[in-house]
Amino acid sequence: MSLAESWDRYAVGSTPRRTANANGDTTWLNWTQYADHGPNESVLGAVVGHRVLELGSGSGSNLAHLVTLGATGIGVDVSPAREVVARERWGDLDGLEFRTAEATAFLSETSEIFDIVLSIFGAVWFIDPETLLPLIRARMASGGILAFSHLPAGSQGPQPGHAGMRHDHSPGEWERLLADHGFTDVSASVIDPPEGRTAGTMFVRAVGL
Repeated sequence: MSLAESWDRYAVGSTPRRTANANGDTTWLNWTQYADHGPNESVLGAVVGHRVLELGSGSGSNLAHLVTLGATGIGVDVSPAREVVARERWGDLDGLEFRTAEATAFLSETSEIFDIVLSIFGAVWFIDPETLLPLIRARMASGGILAFSHLPAGSQGPQPGHAGMRHDHSPGEWERLLADHGFTDVSASVIDPPEGRTAGTMFVRAVGL
């Protein structure tokens, strides 16, 4: 089974995102695995007029939110089924496009420069950072923001047959890896889970030199 086929199978079984959150908003940014929990888009700074790339864009909801705030964006996902869902829900939103591609292939082939790169439980978690981080850095504007999230290291056991191999790192390891690959002002920490839940969320933010 190919990587795209594996992620397509995962996508078919996933739960569609709600049409509104607890505040009644129809678009919002969700960094964690829990509804209505964690930071919002303010961790990215100003987004108006900025070009945003999301690696592992899924249904497109996070990227669509930034576009409603004045950004333009490209969402890249290896799953063709994800692109179909994203286009069906957000295809009428100006300044937003979706592409089916493997993240390293897209980054290697594009000539675009991005002000913000996101990966929310996406490509950064599943691709060797020694391969992915240089490709991201090469497509980022000076002073651009890379931000990503995933489950903390050790919070899940091995999952045979799961689509892709996770690259779990501690906050200190992410700080070292990002500094080694030309990023500065790196912050990495685990967001505490809501009451009654045990697994937090790794959140990392860095600035491209």
